[in-house]
Amino acid sequence: MSYLRTFLPWIVFAVLPSGSWQWAALAALVVAVAVIGQQVRAGVGLDALIIELGSAVFFAALAVVAFANPHSGVHDYSAALSSGTLAVIAGVSLAVGRPFTLGIAKRTTPREVWGLKPFIRTNVVITAVWTAAFALTAVVLAFVAHAGHGHSVSAVVIQIAGFVVPMVFTIRYVAHVQAKAGQLAR
Repeated sequence: MSYLRTFLPWIVFAVLPSGSWQWAALAALVVAVAVIGQQVRAGVGLDALIIELGSAVFFAALAVVAFANPHSGVHDYSAALSSGTLAVIAGVSLAVGRPFTLGIAKRTTPREVWGLKPFIRTNVVITAVWTAAFALTAVVLAFVAHAGHGHSVSAVVIQIAGFVVPMVFTIRYVAHVQAKAGQLAR
């Protein structure tokens, strides 16, 4: 559920009609700010809100561009820019040693595990997969947009795959790591 909440602004932007992209960007910004506010009130630390904070910044900038010039060429590449932005956010979180998945994982993991190398390593691997998926999705969407199909059904399918593939990997990888840890504990 926390990944769904984390990426809710991006989902909102993806599902709203592309012809109203300025309103979609504004709606995504409102959702991002609401999610951040709700999570901060619930006591979630900023380290667990890396994607959410980056989302708010991205959608604020996109909304400004979209309202300033609704016919901007940025519109055609907005899906690619979205995935590219997520790749940058996730990649920077890795580069600074604070993988974005770490904060999310801490929400459901006992505090005594947080500093353990396997827990951190697991989150580095998961964040790296998310980063790669976002980067690959951005590149593919840029090609699709360049071909004139930036707001097609195939672009939506690519966007969905860009989220589903790393999400499935995350679920399976965590289960694998937990099973392996259970075997070592015997």
